[in-house]
Amino acid sequence: MSAPRLRQKARHPRRMPRQDRAHATVAFVLEAAAQVFAERGYAATTNEIAARAGVSIGSLYQYFADKDALLVALAERHLAEAMAQLQAVLADAPTDRELLIERVIEAVVDLNRPSALHTVLYQAAPRTPELVAVLDRLRDDLAATVAALLVLDGVEPQVAQRRGHALVVAVDAAVHEHVLAAHDPDDERARIADVVTLTSATLAAYTR
Repeated sequence: MSAPRLRQKARHPRRMPRQDRAHATVAFVLEAAAQVFAERGYAATTNEIAARAGVSIGSLYQYFADKDALLVALAERHLAEAMAQLQAVLADAPTDRELLIERVIEAVVDLNRPSALHTVLYQAAPRTPELVAVLDRLRDDLAATVAALLVLDGVEPQVAQRRGHALVVAVDAAVHEHVLAAHDPDDERARIADVVTLTSATLAAYTR
């Protein structure tokens, strides 16, 4: 998953929710923020978000210093969901390697489909060390999975790690620049098959 073009460092939530009621408030605010940002883009205001959530602006500011902090929280939520979906695919991995590759690529495509909120998150959310770490962990987990497959095929671990990273970066670019540019569902299926073939051929070349 490509790293968002994020702007500047943002402040963290002012305090962490510790009670059920506080967790519910944060959840309401985040869901409202997702809706308002999707509708209004970065022009959305914290007042609009608080009104949509049905909370006072003071309650919003107890947990989020500004709208950039809300965007960071939404991006972290999105990336956590992406990681969980990919891990679920890997946990239920079929023995057929090409089928596994196809399922992973399909999951990556679904996670990166354009949406109004996705566009805001990847263009406006400020870059923070925490967000960068989540992005890196998602990429590194996929690279480690590829590396493990290569090691099973006899590739030296350090080389497998480097090649796993290269393949993940290449597949991510192919998904964004090739698959997501499809004209219709049939074209998308054909383009996914292209990336599956590319990935399978690269893995085979890496093990020779």
